[in-house]
Amino acid sequence: MQPIVELTSELIRFKSMHSRPDEIQNCTAFIESYLVRHGIGFRRFDQKGIPTILVLRPDGTAPVLLMSHIDVVDAPDALFEPRVENGRLFGRGSIDDKYAAALSLVLLADWIARLRAAGKTQADLPFGILISGDEEIGGQNGARAALAQLRSDFAIALDGGNRKKIVVKEKGILRLKLIARGKTAHGARPWMGENAIEGLIADYFALKAHFAATAPDHWHRTLNFSRIQAGKAVNQVPDYAEALFDIRYTENDDMDAVVAAIRRDIRGEVEVVETEPLFQSGHTPQLERLLEIAGRPEVGCEHGASDARFLSAFGIPGIVWGPDGDNSAHSPEEHINLDSLFEVHRILDEFFRETALTTLRGSSK
Repeated sequence: MQPIVELTSELIRFKSMHSRPDEIQNCTAFIESYLVRHGIGFRRFDQKGIPTILVLRPDGTAPVLLMSHIDVVDAPDALFEPRVENGRLFGRGSIDDKYAAALSLVLLADWIARLRAAGKTQADLPFGILISGDEEIGGQNGARAALAQLRSDFAIALDGGNRKKIVVKEKGILRLKLIARGKTAHGARPWMGENAIEGLIADYFALKAHFAATAPDHWHRTLNFSRIQAGKAVNQVPDYAEALFDIRYTENDDMDAVVAAIRRDIRGEVEVVETEPLFQSGHTPQLERLLEIAGRPEVGCEHGASDARFLSAFGIPGIVWGPDGDNSAHSPEEHINLDSLFEVHRILDEFFRETALTTLRGSSK
């Protein structure tokens, strides 16, 4: 298992934040060199400056597709120095999501070597990999664009869940902007103006009333007040204020109707800045077999979002899964538990062995 730890550590050292696009490119070039060194055919394409690596069969298919990403959220330099302590690998991207790229690459190299030893080629590969560079900023130019270039029967987004939980449902995303307008005046004579911030606050409470639902598992739409901007001078009544909200919704929500209701209830303006679909995937033969190999972990939902949300648009069933990181993603103590990483490797390797046999039986009919 040491090659997985070493390769993950190498990837962590790249400061592949979107504030450092050069480092995203450098990390991608490092992955390319790994594939070349192992004699693996791949395709790289760049869309709007975002690089993506695809390894597929020569006909552009993958019986199973492993999805991962190398971009990470911003962090101080110290977090890009990996360290292993008490069976855990620490560093930015260790659990989100550079372990997944490393795991995919090591599995790929091992399988290519096995196939060659058996007189076979990449055309017999039971899985493919997709490594993208923009999951943390939406995935539109990475995974979403790449999925249009391939065909697969089943996808595993190695970007969530844990060893005891396979995710088959994730919330969708809706980002709203509230705008309030007022009338400027001198701060010493506020009665002569109309304060836009006060209007924005009133609208916020009207908006918040649409997110009052509660449930033990929080599987309901939620609202996060993310950003506010207003005012130009402390001695001036502001005539403009805006706020951004991050909304997560479930399959039980009609967000068009919710937004329409919000517009009716507020005085200001509502702008839909961004919307992303939720991820839902039912049971499939592949999931059933993976559950059996993994010892029947829980099948459940997740409040966050991943690139798995793009699968449905391309008719690809899939799951979100991975090892344990103790919910440390994006934190100063981000880490991955190595025992669970090695166990995920074992399960996937066995799963691919069965996939290879199934594919071989299918091709002989």
